[in-house]
Amino acid sequence: MSNILFGNIGRRSFLKSAGAAGIAVGGTMIGITKSAHASEFEINMQLGWLASNGQLGEVAADALGYYKAEGLTLKISPGGPSVDGVASVAAGSANIGQVSSSPSLMMARAAGIPIKCFASGYQQHPFTYFSLKTNPINTPEDMIGKTIGTQGTAKILLRALLAKHQIKESDVDIVVMGGDMAPLMTGQVDAVSGWQSNINALKILGDQRNDMRLWDAGIQLYANPYYASDDNLKNHPDKFEGFVRATAKGWGWVHANPMEAAELLVKRYPNLNIEAEREAVPLILSYVFNSETKAGGWGTMRRDNWESQIKTYSDLGQFKKGAPKLDDVMTTSILDATVNDRPKIG
Repeated sequence: MSNILFGNIGRRSFLKSAGAAGIAVGGTMIGITKSAHASEFEINMQLGWLASNGQLGEVAADALGYYKAEGLTLKISPGGPSVDGVASVAAGSANIGQVSSSPSLMMARAAGIPIKCFASGYQQHPFTYFSLKTNPINTPEDMIGKTIGTQGTAKILLRALLAKHQIKESDVDIVVMGGDMAPLMTGQVDAVSGWQSNINALKILGDQRNDMRLWDAGIQLYANPYYASDDNLKNHPDKFEGFVRATAKGWGWVHANPMEAAELLVKRYPNLNIEAEREAVPLILSYVFNSETKAGGWGTMRRDNWESQIKTYSDLGQFKKGAPKLDDVMTTSILDATVNDRPKIG
């Protein structure tokens, strides 16, 4: 999964993308279409980046026929730097989207793009600041006087973290960099940021690795949130309910069969490394299932958590046209309708 936290999504880029795709942006935009099988509907799930172990549940559900049982077929469309997934979903060329982090959806909604979240893939975000045990950063206060390397799109998260702990930004040397861990090993920076689930990238740190998760430090975002356009959620709730039931069942199967799930993932995406994926599955499952899902079922999310996220970004002046309303950013309607069908695992 990418370390990109959110893109610069605006209404202008949405309209441009929709126009380029030949899609009318006025009126109802229907994104759910009949599949090649006359009695089934195709779900086109647009990712924010390339497919990864974040899609273990979908891959399993597809391979095991769970979507077919709901009258659905699943297409997973990869994203990338040239793909505006939010615009595609808002315009109707894809009917479900998944981005790496919840702030993307808040920013899009604040820009006037009609999409909202209906389930959360990860209950806690894997975003982490990595340091070395010889020079550990265990608390935000440990960052004072240190050089912190982070991605350009994630700089706002560091700002939010410092603000929450009343640390002046001038007390920390912030260096914008990619996801390479080498500068940490060579002493160019005292910490680098990335996803805890990025097993391959973290191997270079070996047993010297020291973690401070953003979640544990007080900035609690959702990862891999699922979203759709307002129109599709309103006009086709049964299709989204079927998608959630099948996907939840798929993730439940992954929990019971982790090594087999890794094999299914690599079978579908041969570019992935089977050993790395087997190693990653238990960590991924720890983000997908916890006490929240034990109580509310797979995909659950809390309104108060979303409210806190919106406030954090509003306090940092990220919403140029004002903060979006909570009910415009997320809905629990699909989760409520499937509450008895989503596995309660924790």
